[in-house]
This record gives sequence, C-alpha cells and structure tokens, in this order.
Amino acid sequence: MSSNLISYLIFIPILAGIFILLLKSDQETFIKYFGVVTTFVVFFISLNLYFNFDSTKSEMQFVENVLWISSLNVSYYVGVDGLSLLLLMLTTFLTPIALIASWKSIEKNVKQFIAMILFLETGMIGVFVSLDLFLFYMFWEVMLIPMYFLIGIWGGENRVYAAVKFFLYTMFGSLLMLVAILWLASSNANFTTNYFDILKTSTQISQSIQLVLFLAFALSFAIKVPLFPFHTWLPDAHVQAPTAGSVILAGILLKMGTYGLIRFCIPFFPKAAIFFAPYISTLAVIGIVYGALVSIVQDDMKKLVAYSSVSHLGFVVLGIFSGNVEGTQGAIIQMINHGLSTGMLFLLVGMIYERTHTREISHYGGIAKVMPIYSTFLFIATLSSVGFPSLNGFVGEFLILLGAFKSQVLDNKIFSIISATGVIFAAVYLFWLYQRIIFGEITNEKNKTLTDLSLREISILIPIVIFMVWIGIYPNTFLKISENFSNEIVKNIINITSK
Repeated sequence: MSSNLISYLIFIPILAGIFILLLKSDQETFIKYFGVVTTFVVFFISLNLYFNFDSTKSEMQFVENVLWISSLNVSYYVGVDGLSLLLLMLTTFLTPIALIASWKSIEKNVKQFIAMILFLETGMIGVFVSLDLFLFYMFWEVMLIPMYFLIGIWGGENRVYAAVKFFLYTMFGSLLMLVAILWLASSNANFTTNYFDILKTSTQISQSIQLVLFLAFALSFAIKVPLFPFHTWLPDAHVQAPTAGSVILAGILLKMGTYGLIRFCIPFFPKAAIFFAPYISTLAVIGIVYGALVSIVQDDMKKLVAYSSVSHLGFVVLGIFSGNVEGTQGAIIQMINHGLSTGMLFLLVGMIYERTHTREISHYGGIAKVMPIYSTFLFIATLSSVGFPSLNGFVGEFLILLGAFKSQVLDNKIFSIISATGVIFAAVYLFWLYQRIIFGEITNEKNKTLTDLSLREISILIPIVIFMVWIGIYPNTFLKISENFSNEIVKNIINITSK
C-alpha cells in the first residue's frame, strides 16, 4: 500500500464523488455522512505520508511513475518532498472541516455540492504532487471547474458574476503557462514534460528566453496568489462563495499560486527570478500595505477577511523572493499558517452569518454576552492572524521579515521595513473588527437571542486551534520537513549570485 499512497489520495475523492452523483437526491443524510467519511479516510491516508516521510532526504519520496501518453512522452509521475507534503497535509486537513461546516447551511443540491468538494480535493492534491508538467496543468485546470460551480450555484446574490470572474482570471493565466510548458517540453531533445528533465535543461536557456518564460509562469501564479494588482477577482469570489468555498479558497487554492512560484519559477529560471525579485517584491510590499488599508475600511466581515488575504500572502511572496533560507522557510510555514488562521476566520464568519443572515459589522455589538464561546474562538483566530507570539502567525512573519532584511538578492532593507507596517495595520483592522462585534452594548434586539456555538462547530475549530498553538510554540516540527527543500532552492540562487 505504501507504494501507491499518493494514488489513493488522488482517486478516492473523485471516485467517491462520482458514486455520490449516482445516488438519489433524497438520500441527503447518507450522502453527507459518506462525503465526510471519505474526506477523513483521505486525511488518515495522508498521515501515513507524514509519519513515513524522511526529512533528512532532499529527493522526492513515495514516487509513482508510469508512462501515460506514450506519443507525447507524458507520464503519471507523482511524489512529495518537504514543500508538497506540508501543503498536501493542509489540503486533507481542511477539506473535512469545510465539509462539516456546511452540514446545515447547504440545503439545495446537497449531493452535487458534496461531489464538487470531493472533485475539488482531487484537483488540489493532484496539483501538489504532480511531477510531470502536463499532469500538473491538467490538475490545475480540473480544479477550476468544481470551484466555479461551488461559487456559481451555492454562492450569494452576485454568485454568477463572481464565478465567471474567478474562472476567466485563472484561465487567462493558465493559457500563458501552457504555452511556456509546451516551449520547455519542445526544447528537450526528446519532447518531455518531466519535471526533472525540464529542470536540467531550463537553467541552460539563455537569459532573455528565461525572462519571457519566467513571466509566463509567474503571471499565472501571481493571479492565483493573488498578487497586487491581479487581486480584484478575490474579494468577489470570497464574498459570494459559500463558507466551505471560502475556507478552501483561502486555505488551499491561493497557496497553489505561491506553490507554483517556489516549485517552478525559481528552480526553472533562477537568473530570471533574481532579475525580477526586486520588482515582484515591490508588488508584494504594495499588496501587504494596500490589502491592510483596504481591510480597515470594510463594513462587510467577509470582505475584510478577503482583503486581509491579499496582505498576508504578500508576505509569502516576499519571503519566496528573498533568496535565503530564512525567507523561504518563513514563506512555506506562512502558507500553512494562513490556511489555518484565515480558514478559521471564514468559518467563524460563516457561523455567525448562519444565525443572523448578515455580514454587516454595524449589525453586531456585545456578542460576548450571548456567545462567549464564539467570542473566545474569534479572539484566538484574531491573535493568530495578527501574528501574536506563541501562535503560528508570528513564526512565519518573523522569518519572512528577517529573510527580507538579510536578503542579498533584494539588497535593500526598505522591503522589510515597509512590510513590517503590515503587521501593525493587521492589528488595527482585526482588533477593531473584534471590538465592534464582540464588545459594547447589544443594539440589535435580535442578537439578544443568538445561540452560542454547537458541539459540531466547536469540534471543527478545536483541531485548528491545536495546530495554531503547536506551530507557535514548536515550529520545528514542520520547519524540519521543508528544510532540505529550502536549502536546495537557496543553494542554486547563491551559486548564481556569487558568480
């Protein structure tokens, strides 16, 4: 079984989704339980990867490589290293949580909804484990379809507009990446989309071609992050998406952009990455400050959290292009941190919305008096997102700012100095949000009868809190997994900059 673990992770969700679509729609209770059990099975299988992963090795592990399309020399080639393992675990961890969170909120087309979540899980896992660029691109595109339907069918009033905008933005970037993949594949003596074959030849391409190919890949990933100024699709998608869609979108899908930057752009085109690092880092810093400032003026809770993602992921991009181990490690752990903290914030927004059917901040006040348990979890999520010491957010942001400060690639401390203001602004918009919702007097009579969190809601928040504290107190548990990968990435950059 250990030799096919990744295949089980990929195919179990999609097969379960197909099975669910074949069932009668009136079997809602069975369908819900079957969907949740499936995601838990996938999570427990992924634990085998984690516990059997050898962090002392830098090569890919649990590799499966089978020729798939012989005429194009395309293989079903999958495996994990320190980077992909962490993101894979985040995916299998958050998916059942998102599904359980939708237990009562999704009332129409239940079987289709759960099937879309399972199809989406297959696409996300496939993206993180693919070692063939054709296979990667296929999963990248497959992932779009279920997310499009999740927003377009189960979203808010403007769901169709948000779904189409999300689809078009991502599709445009994907086409540029496809052209670059085809160019790289054809530049080999034998047409190949094998990741390691392209890795050997891409670094030998002239710098001028590297710059063009880098931009083709980077633009596709920048849209997905989303990096400023390609972020405009994100607030619409988040606001209109159902709670499960927002959790998966913020927690996992956005990480595909940063994953692509660190997995493909830097190893394939190191010279171009060094050349563009100051420019991309400038956009990242602008995004950090801009996202935070826009968050401050929002009157919709969900839109505030959505814009905060633009700010937080700006930190990740800055760490990726710092060109040192501190920044790279900080970026990787911050991908996980953002998935936990922002995912939990979206869960909490969804929970209060189910009770009041409004996300307007002005509608609330004094919630602590009737929902003390909710107030406690929201406070923990707020501290995590702010980057409070002893919680997960602090570790990632500290390493990123340290990496940017020491960076020889950026060679300018202004990047870390300005980015640090994003931490201050985060405290402003998140603590102000918390104050307006939780404290003060209850001005809305309807809020006096609100019920606190149920056992089901508490049960999906506690595991997230455990990991927040775990990473905050002992981050080495996770940092050691990605350490070898980070060292390899940085070693190539150092070799180029020292010449």
